[in-house]
Amino acid sequence: MPLRTTQFAPGEHYHICFRGNNKQSIFRSDHDRARLLFLILHLQSPESIRNISEIMKEYRKTGRWNIGEQLHAKIVETRYVVLEAFSFMTNHVHMVIREEREQGTVRYLQRVLNAYAKYFNTKYETVGHLFQGPYRAVHIDDNDQLLYLSTYIHRNPRELPEIKGKEHNYVWSSYRDYLGENRFDELLDRSLVLEQFDSPQAYREFVDSSIAKDGQYSFNPF
Repeated sequence: MPLRTTQFAPGEHYHICFRGNNKQSIFRSDHDRARLLFLILHLQSPESIRNISEIMKEYRKTGRWNIGEQLHAKIVETRYVVLEAFSFMTNHVHMVIREEREQGTVRYLQRVLNAYAKYFNTKYETVGHLFQGPYRAVHIDDNDQLLYLSTYIHRNPRELPEIKGKEHNYVWSSYRDYLGENRFDELLDRSLVLEQFDSPQAYREFVDSSIAKDGQYSFNPF
């Protein structure tokens, strides 16, 4: 359940963050990260997706999810929310989304978190809550806040020792999609941020110069 103080509305943008129960890791392998990435991309709409396990097996071989053009288009057409940015950490995930339909954010996150928790608990034969309480949802009030959160999320992986200084190449973040080819087509909408910069390189310079995550200013999502 979301925090009750958060009011969702179509057309509005939100910073979403959820983390593991007792700050535990929510990933044990890149296969887990790929599974959650698939879910946050493809459960944006109420469309049913069958045989996810088979789709993931194919992904491990080819690096692509083959759900078919028709289903892909249907997801884009009927989605609850639009995913605009994301970053996976060890025990938590950040996203920026835009609500498209009334109660869309609640429905979207319920689908994603329930599906991933069921997958994780089944795979590792664990019981109990995977995630710590309610997810955090913060309304993004204006463009300045949106741009700041974009830099915050895309700089966040520098907390991972093996990633620091290489955030632009981090697979489990949308930053590389902002700077190069969008791996996920319409399922990740970069337009609102990138249209404010002359080039992807200009956006990278903006991120590099941000004070987010440099010790001067940070954001505690919990």
